[in-house]
Amino acid sequence: MRAHAVALFSLFSSLASAGAVQCPPDFKTLWSDTFAGNAGDLPNGNLWQIVTGLKVNNEAQDYTNSNQNLQISGGGTVQFVPRKSASGRWTSGRIESKATFTPQAGKVTMMEATIRFGDHPQGSKQGIWPAFWMLGDAIHHGTPWPQCGELDIMETINGGPTGYGTVHCGSPNGGPCNEPVGRPSTIGLSNNGWHRWTIKIDRTNAGNWRAETIQWLLDGRVYYTLSGADIGEEGIWGTLAHSPLFLILNVAVGGNWPGQPNAATADSWGSMMEVEYVAVYQN
Repeated sequence: MRAHAVALFSLFSSLASAGAVQCPPDFKTLWSDTFAGNAGDLPNGNLWQIVTGLKVNNEAQDYTNSNQNLQISGGGTVQFVPRKSASGRWTSGRIESKATFTPQAGKVTMMEATIRFGDHPQGSKQGIWPAFWMLGDAIHHGTPWPQCGELDIMETINGGPTGYGTVHCGSPNGGPCNEPVGRPSTIGLSNNGWHRWTIKIDRTNAGNWRAETIQWLLDGRVYYTLSGADIGEEGIWGTLAHSPLFLILNVAVGGNWPGQPNAATADSWGSMMEVEYVAVYQN
């Protein structure tokens, strides 16, 4: 009964906003998910791996495969809902794409999602850390982080009015990505409502890796550009712009960057991340 009530609530809260994939002109959609399904379902297992048993970055949550933490809304969205038990245990949801995506020489490749956040006030979101990001598939084949490459398309922390796009690469200490901090860029957020987050990997200058670029966009507007010349090492640039990447969606709780949740941190819908589609495009 409880799961049914949760799903019903999420259906009504999502119906007004779910929309179609917005493939740009002159591009084709290589891969997408619009999160169709019944309220309370888990995401499509042909497309996504539901991650459990992973603890990194000193985070507080346990990732589960429960629809209390991760569910299709029934309104064409997926919801990631952090929850705190009576004993103080935090749980949440994380999914990773089973497909990988390799930016092709001479092409522009874009990864995109439309996302909104729960409406708890900022003071009730200490430690809440939603993210839409990618890791190099090399991490599945023995290459450690950050040498595998990481592109963070969207992160927010602690309910603050700032979106972050960050690159991690190369040496775990210093290097061209200034690890372990990475190379961050930021953009202000005026509200928690639906926004389109995109990363654009441009290899149309494939004969000159230094001139290739990665751009971060919010609602179609570029707010940061990184070039191969900025990284300065062809092999490291290749982990970001030439190699297979997989997509990740999650809401972490606590960790080295946002800090741990406190007594005021609220769980449930008001701290969720909701996603209406994820898509990969190429021209």
